[in-house]
Amino acid sequence: MNMKTRIALIAALPLSLLAANDDGFVPIFDGKTLNGWHASAKSGHSKASGNKTGGKWVVEDGAIVGSQDIPGNGGIFITDEKFGDFEVVLEMRNDFGPDSGLFLRSTEEGKCYQAMIDYHAGGNLMGIYGEGLGGKPHLRNFSFKKSVDDIEIHSEFHGVKIPVAFPMTKEEWPKFWDPKKWNELRARITGGELPTITTWINGVKFMEWTETEKRLSATGGIGLQIHGGGNYTNQFVRYRNIRVKKLDAVK
Repeated sequence: MNMKTRIALIAALPLSLLAANDDGFVPIFDGKTLNGWHASAKSGHSKASGNKTGGKWVVEDGAIVGSQDIPGNGGIFITDEKFGDFEVVLEMRNDFGPDSGLFLRSTEEGKCYQAMIDYHAGGNLMGIYGEGLGGKPHLRNFSFKKSVDDIEIHSEFHGVKIPVAFPMTKEEWPKFWDPKKWNELRARITGGELPTITTWINGVKFMEWTETEKRLSATGGIGLQIHGGGNYTNQFVRYRNIRVKKLDAVK
């Protein structure tokens, strides 16, 4: 096999089959192109375009940058490859305003278990939400008030006891989360059609929950969301260093 053919074959591989780091994680975003990803306009977030476009997604300064392409029109940016049991980690530096999310085992229509990136007043980070699954579960141990450094801590939310307590005091949060820097988000999903989902922020565990009903396939894409509604054409979500570790063989 000549070198030109070898390079062409390597380029055709899914990003997750490229060389792993020592910790077993492999990149699913190369930092330069959108290869291995596509925008889906099949969810309700893309209604403003008549489900013709799935928001605007570009690469800037080594990050995937997402926004609405026209006022009110969002969508999902999803991996071409489907994953089963896995752990995904990324860094984010979003504007405080757009509603986003890290979609686990997502369909093209956006049905998934969502690790929440609702980075806005009234929102939350790394809670767990059943997107397109009747909003079940909806677990969060804190919510933002009017600013990123002002939060409300929850032991219950909508009458449901939260399984993981907020891991610090309200006063410690502004020291833990720096909105001017890149912060790390991580989520793990294992267990087939009755998965256990665990989330972390900057290495600290924030939520864990186990499904009790079979409501979603055991495989699906990894997705990033820009929510529909409002006008977020000039505010942006930013994600970089997106890596995944497949855990299907770990039982």
